[in-house]
Amino acid sequence: MSIVQLPGLGFLIEEISQSHNLSQNSVQEALREALFKGYERFRRSKETNLNHHFPENYFDNFRVELDIDDEGFRVLALKTVVETVENSDHEIPLTEVMEVNQEARVGDEMVVDVTPAQKDFGRMAAIQTKQVLQQKLKDQQRLMIQSEFKELEGTVLQAKVQRFERQSVILTIQSAYGRPEVEAELPRSEQINSDNYRANASFKVYLKKVREGFQRGPQLLVSRADAGLVVYLFANEVPEFEEGIVRIVAIAREANPMGRYVSARTKIAVDSLDKDVDPVGSCIGARGSRIQAVVNELKGEKIDVIRWSPDPTIYIANALSPSQIDLVELLDPEERQTMVVVPDNQLSLAIGKDGQNVRLEARLTGWRIDIKSKTEYNRLQKMSSEEEQEFEPLESDLKEVKVDIDQSTIIELEKPTGTSSAHLEVQNHESEEE
Repeated sequence: MSIVQLPGLGFLIEEISQSHNLSQNSVQEALREALFKGYERFRRSKETNLNHHFPENYFDNFRVELDIDDEGFRVLALKTVVETVENSDHEIPLTEVMEVNQEARVGDEMVVDVTPAQKDFGRMAAIQTKQVLQQKLKDQQRLMIQSEFKELEGTVLQAKVQRFERQSVILTIQSAYGRPEVEAELPRSEQINSDNYRANASFKVYLKKVREGFQRGPQLLVSRADAGLVVYLFANEVPEFEEGIVRIVAIAREANPMGRYVSARTKIAVDSLDKDVDPVGSCIGARGSRIQAVVNELKGEKIDVIRWSPDPTIYIANALSPSQIDLVELLDPEERQTMVVVPDNQLSLAIGKDGQNVRLEARLTGWRIDIKSKTEYNRLQKMSSEEEQEFEPLESDLKEVKVDIDQSTIIELEKPTGTSSAHLEVQNHESEEE
């Protein structure tokens, strides 16, 4: 059988395997595909009929075989035995086959050596082979990355800043032992403003997604703004999490607030499965050592650790920390709407700068919050009492009043001038936290 010589083939495969951290089988598969494309380029160049058309699957009956011992490759084609040949790439005459196999019949399939001569496999085919090989090796590496890191989605990895592309930061993450570092993209939306992304700086990042397919660019999408990063940092600092004594029930994070003077903040609700263990104290640690380690990693981000409760009134009151609460009234449990009354001097603190504190509380608990000061609450209660007395119907009017109620629609009262109440939907409150 013919062979196209590739001197040093075995050494080449081993070298590529080591430099790209791929198995030799993966390298051989990539090389076979590259040589196949090179042969296809060669075969097309030999077609003298300009009107000849090669369908997409025209070369599906061809394959390339590597011969490591003889340092070369062969091209084989599966052809059908026919009486009269119409397409020599797919058919072979019975008379020719009978010379080597007397039992051959029309319709049989034969593997035929169609390896080109060494000198015929020209420069352009060699260039095509090299280009395809480089691409196939990249594809193999991408598949390796996808396989290795897919199981690590939702975990935190150590990364180092390598370069910048537009508004994204490109970082490198250490792969498995002996393999090269893998690139990851940190988009602008996943960065936090307090970080200093200088060259070679190291950060812990949350692996959000492993991109599949063979698109260009880094395969890994990471985040510094995801709440999962905070969960990991606490789990790493608080051994009670791993022991199953303390658990995180809910978390709400605003890593990049819209307000100019509003800093990043997180609220985290924790619970203990052991009545003798304080979950909040476990997260804070002796003299605040545990929570301070998390704050330092997040470059000074404010973190409120609150105790979860199955009672929504207690949970909502805890979630509005650090403000004091006078009353929590569940207005509509099905729609999860509630009203919270706070002392007059606690209103700004309960709302937070630009409403951040109450926004995070709503996300943490899942309840829509309407905050009112004690003075405003008392005034509204007094107004409501006076209106009930003024419009109390006589017995003879009860039937008529009932009809009116059934056909009525709810009208939201206009907010009185000078009111000190605040609603969650008011995003641009100008009060400052105390």
